[in-house]
Amino acid sequence: MTWLWERSAGGIQKRGSKVMASELIKKLLEAGVHFGHQSRRWNPKMKRFIFGERGGIYIIDLEKTVDRLTAAREGIREIAAKGGKILFVGTKKQAQQVIQEEALRCEMYYVMNRWMGGLLTNLETVKKSVRKLIDIEKMETNGTINRLTKKEASLLMKEKDRLIRDLGGIRDMAVPPQAIFIVDTKKEEIAVAEANRLGIPVFGLIDTNSDPDLIQYPIPGNDDAVKSIKFIAGLMVDSVIEGRKEFLAGKKVQKEVQLQEVVNLN
Repeated sequence: MTWLWERSAGGIQKRGSKVMASELIKKLLEAGVHFGHQSRRWNPKMKRFIFGERGGIYIIDLEKTVDRLTAAREGIREIAAKGGKILFVGTKKQAQQVIQEEALRCEMYYVMNRWMGGLLTNLETVKKSVRKLIDIEKMETNGTINRLTKKEASLLMKEKDRLIRDLGGIRDMAVPPQAIFIVDTKKEEIAVAEANRLGIPVFGLIDTNSDPDLIQYPIPGNDDAVKSIKFIAGLMVDSVIEGRKEFLAGKKVQKEVQLQEVVNLN
């Protein structure tokens, strides 16, 4: 059976075939997910996801969006259910706050300011910057910074602010994530390239100017409107949370079995 999910005040609801895809399409319409870019700004590879053109704007086929969204939600849930970590990326102004809030909601990593080249393919270099941030914070804690000149202390504080802005959402990311969710894969083409190079599956909200062939789980939709971004990202995070619950439940059962084995041995 094909399952659909919808958000509610009580959390995630898993609903069956009685809930038609038209209900989700209605919500996608309300969020403006169907609005693509101007027809002069498009990638021909997105043709299969386009319903038509209205007033010089491409309209995305929401039936296709529902199909791809369902596949993406199941895919990201399975990764989370195996204990996988997901990196959420959205550096355009409309996406920044949404990406931060939703990533924090499911306790995953995020990049909201700028993508640092080599973040995935040269993670050790990025980790050096994280260690620099930690060192500055230690200087604040132990009072070392107070022994510096005002100019030196000011420069360190500015450096700290910059590092937090760029690395705050990934400071605990010791190894590459098992998946990456991206808003606007065209803008974040470096992130896409690095993920593809490492074989990390990419889940992407892609507009009519994007290349869907580079994305393992493309979700055709408006990647410029806050409401659209929030709706899609929210659904994806709901699935991550669901998968995470499965993973933690499995660990709990495994621990109980191990404890029982110890008891039986004694």
